[in-house]
Amino acid sequence: MTVHDRIRATVLMLCLGLAAALVTALPARAEPAAWKVSAPSARAGHGPGAVLRLDPSSGSPSLEVTHDGETVIEPSPVGIVTERADLSTGLHFLGLGKRTVSESYRSTVGKERDRRARMTEARFPFGTAGGARLDLLVRVSDDGVAYRYVLPGDTGDVLGETSAFTLPAGSASWLGKYRKDNENLFARYDAAGAPAGEYMMQALFRTGDTYALVAESDLTGTYSGARLVHDAGSATYRVKLWDEQVRVDGALTTPWRAVITGDLATVTESTFVDDIAPASKVRDTSWIKPAPALWTWLAGGRPAGQSLEKQKAYVDYAADRGWPYTVVDAGWYFDPDQWDVTDPDWQTNSWMPELVRYGRERGVGIQVWIHQRDLDTPEERQQWLPTLEKWGVKGVKIDFMDSEAQETFRWYDAILAGTAKHHLLVNFHGSTIPKGIHRTWPQVMTLEGVSGEEKRTNTPEHLATLPFTRNVIGGMDYTPGAFHRAERPNAASDAGEVGLSVLYESGIQNLAGTPESYDARPEARRFLEQIPAAWDTTELLAGDPGRSAVLARRDGGRWFIGGIFAGEARTAEVPLRLGHGTWLVETVTDGPGGLVREGRMLRGDATLSVPVVADGGFAAMACRWYPGRTSCDR
Repeated sequence: MTVHDRIRATVLMLCLGLAAALVTALPARAEPAAWKVSAPSARAGHGPGAVLRLDPSSGSPSLEVTHDGETVIEPSPVGIVTERADLSTGLHFLGLGKRTVSESYRSTVGKERDRRARMTEARFPFGTAGGARLDLLVRVSDDGVAYRYVLPGDTGDVLGETSAFTLPAGSASWLGKYRKDNENLFARYDAAGAPAGEYMMQALFRTGDTYALVAESDLTGTYSGARLVHDAGSATYRVKLWDEQVRVDGALTTPWRAVITGDLATVTESTFVDDIAPASKVRDTSWIKPAPALWTWLAGGRPAGQSLEKQKAYVDYAADRGWPYTVVDAGWYFDPDQWDVTDPDWQTNSWMPELVRYGRERGVGIQVWIHQRDLDTPEERQQWLPTLEKWGVKGVKIDFMDSEAQETFRWYDAILAGTAKHHLLVNFHGSTIPKGIHRTWPQVMTLEGVSGEEKRTNTPEHLATLPFTRNVIGGMDYTPGAFHRAERPNAASDAGEVGLSVLYESGIQNLAGTPESYDARPEARRFLEQIPAAWDTTELLAGDPGRSAVLARRDGGRWFIGGIFAGEARTAEVPLRLGHGTWLVETVTDGPGGLVREGRMLRGDATLSVPVVADGGFAAMACRWYPGRTSCDR
């Protein structure tokens, strides 16, 4: 029997139980030994929990996830197979250690700036008859459960995991087929009835009224990227690594396998994937400044990228709008009429320093696109990164990694250290998805890993699923605002397109419209001139994955609200949670002659009624009302 046959044949079980701030052994019976892990703040029978079991006959461990005493993930296999040991079966329990993890940190981007994480961590050491050792670490917080494998000895390269997630009967799922750049659409299925195949490691499930989002965290070049594999008719989703053999030198700690769980608001607002990631590797973050940007690619395409004159015009427009950045995309360093790229001093011929100088005088920083192949060696990184820093470029948009192999993550490790050293903000395209990267490397503003605005195949349902799947785990460069693109799925709703600028969180919100399209929509332009890119807090006001989503995000004393709806026209009834007192709420909706702005005074806990066109949405700003106040503009 091959290793992969053993992985498929191994039956492991996953169970999450509950005990208030304790790890307790369940009563011994003729059943598997079992241990409960609960969050430090949990009350008996409430919140997430995990139950680890060890089958006495096979020595196979399993884990179950519950919420409020109900099963969210059925007992499911855990284990790992290496060159020298099958650490998924034949295990015996060696002891138990536990501690409370309590951390506070400040994020440069994301759903909230100031964060506090409190978790119970339990370490379950197991051994084999041959003397191999596996430690299973389990963490439980108020919004999730995570586990990882620690191999303290030298057990050779990893050949695969037996990790899996089995859903209760009747569970629903929202899944995207796997592709190397994580840019497929999300669609809804019965969890057991989804087509056989591979799915992205950002899968949302629902059992009853409880949701569970499967993700991973703390992935580096010591390991390989993962995806989910589903067999027809099965309620189990297995973890498959990109590499058939993960290179290991000595001891190994794998990434976290995470399950964010709770009601829909808990999952949507969660920062669990960041909370279990390592602390920031960047000591001084004062130079890291998230903000909106005018992205000139969809606004003008490749010719705009090669024209200093056009790029200066975009800088002027961004300055007029108060947008702190423009992003110069592909083409700016590939013009053979300007320089010979085989010349080691080709950078001296570039017009980019002149554009940076021009932007600096107008308060607009320049970020530049660059292909990963031009940064894939130490020599190229040493050529590019100091040069861009010397020019005064503020950030890099690095494209076309198109891989989640271990070797690619080793490259990520190198480029992240290099961009931090040279004070360059980062936007990854053609990339992996966030796996705790925003906490560890706070200069990372956003990643693509999404079927975004430039695609022609998106659906209204996809737009209404992204806030509950891809955007839960970190910054998402969807690039909203391309009003001039008739193929967008909300083409009949300019208000819905404005709302995406709030609904989709991104540290650099790359606005993809043309200056002409903004000028033709003054209410959209006004709203986009106001939006920040970092938030004090985020709240889900209403939503149903694939059908609707309304989020409110606060920056200082102002709230920004974005809503999207798939399906027929309606009057949306949105419960507000803005705080006590009276608020001025300014909505932007679709009217017969274009966008309509309406101000109204509402209590902070009132219900906001908003007209929405078919497959449309809305945007809103809210600020505290006082006599004479008629606008929330800053």
